[in-house]
Amino acid sequence: MEMKYPSREEIGKILKKSKRIAVVGLSDNPQRTSYMVSKAMQDAGYEIIPVNPAVEEVLGVKAVKSLKEIEGHVDIVNVFRRSEHLMGVAEEFAEIDADIYWAQLGLENEEAYRFLKEKGYTVIMDRCIKVEHALTK
Repeated sequence: MEMKYPSREEIGKILKKSKRIAVVGLSDNPQRTSYMVSKAMQDAGYEIIPVNPAVEEVLGVKAVKSLKEIEGHVDIVNVFRRSEHLMGVAEEFAEIDADIYWAQLGLENEEAYRFLKEKGYTVIMDRCIKVEHALTK
């Protein structure tokens, strides 16, 4: 199955209507890509929810251990975990019924893609949310 992602124009629309981004694998280390990207999105007005069992809080927000601990609806799940973990995150994503599954630049997993597409979800992989946000403003 060929993996097809939304166009840049569609991504722009997604980012305009989205408010809450759960970031799986968000590090509390300011040198890490996940931290820099999430800080930029927080500064741009998005609510960032850190999902990482190894940290207490990131960017002034209390971290949760899993997506299932988040109260309320999540617009985008932005994943900063190695490709082999994307399927596990996809299964949890489907349980909380978020809108957009977004794997960070350099990350793709065909099994996770197929699993989510078959359920009707929008999937974006191998794209940086910060770069896409800057390009679609």
